[in-house]
Amino acid sequence: MKNFWIIAGEASGDMYGAELARELRKIAEAKGEKVNITGMGGPKMMAAKVPVKVDSTELGVMGIFEVTRILFTFIKIFFKLVKEARQERPDAVILIDYPGFNLLFALAMHRAKIPVIWYVCPHLWVWGKWRLPVLARICRKMLVIFPFEEEVFAPTPLKATFVGHPLSEIVAARLNPELQRDDNTFLLLPGSRKMEIDKLLVPMLESVTQLQKERPELIFHLAAPREKIAAMCKEKIDEFRKKYPDCPEISISCGDTGVWMQRAATGLAASGTVTVECALSGLPLVVGYKLNLMTLFLARILVKLYRGFFTMVNIIADKEVFQEFLQWHFAPKELLPAIKAILPGGSRRAEVEAGIKAVADALRNPNNTSVAERVANECWEVSPEK
Repeated sequence: MKNFWIIAGEASGDMYGAELARELRKIAEAKGEKVNITGMGGPKMMAAKVPVKVDSTELGVMGIFEVTRILFTFIKIFFKLVKEARQERPDAVILIDYPGFNLLFALAMHRAKIPVIWYVCPHLWVWGKWRLPVLARICRKMLVIFPFEEEVFAPTPLKATFVGHPLSEIVAARLNPELQRDDNTFLLLPGSRKMEIDKLLVPMLESVTQLQKERPELIFHLAAPREKIAAMCKEKIDEFRKKYPDCPEISISCGDTGVWMQRAATGLAASGTVTVECALSGLPLVVGYKLNLMTLFLARILVKLYRGFFTMVNIIADKEVFQEFLQWHFAPKELLPAIKAILPGGSRRAEVEAGIKAVADALRNPNNTSVAERVANECWEVSPEK
């Protein structure tokens, strides 16, 4: 029997892990073998009938100081998983992104002589190039989802393999040909973490309040990834409306973000995987992010923006497709001109549409198989260390 662990700590990794688990089972069935899959994941992996050892639903945090708040939780989970991995000795541990946890876990697995496969490379090319040789030493395989990442690992002994971006297929599969874009629908995507809602939603509300005064025909919708975030957003909007009664009506939904990416004509989003998802869905965006001030201070010392951008769509394109605003720049004064430029008929609309099409083309799997199928085959080939 094959035994794989999948370790995913964030919503996107949970989604990719679920698809990978399904493909691993297909391989096992085709070969007449059995496979056991477990690890750390969230609702998607659990829905894919992966009996997770740790539920990672609320473990997705950003920033050094934000992580410290649940540091002891991470430490407890880390030692629990290391102990169980040493006892069970899986054929391979498949790590999906989540570098703050997975880098240490990869090192522990390497020391335990358990093969490590990394699927969705940590962004060391931004904040930790000095760690690339270490990663090359402790990983058996590196499966990357952005084409430029093969170049990042070229100076190391580890060959990185571009497998395509799983979202390219996930988005394509869910597109509904009957849905039409509504030029007047504007989508708000404030993030999937409490910290993001706390820092980004109010500037978004300030911006759309001013925007509706100029464009009263616009209809605003906020798409949340899960109920807890939806409730948090509703509470913040209600509080904001008490101070600013002219805030427009904003409908809120949960779990149907992909539908709204197809229905809306324009959006304002937190930086993250969702920007890639919007590009693949054909939705022009303005993007921003805010960090804790101490985190920002350390980031300015430690982080070098790859190709000069922090939004993944721009990094892939190697140019500014989605205008991006960091920290105090994420405010109505700068957001409004950027938003108006990408509304239907706006001065940058055609440029952005061409840019996101080029990005979508670049992210497709270069082989004829699905991304998850290719990753599953790469994982299946790995043999345990003696």
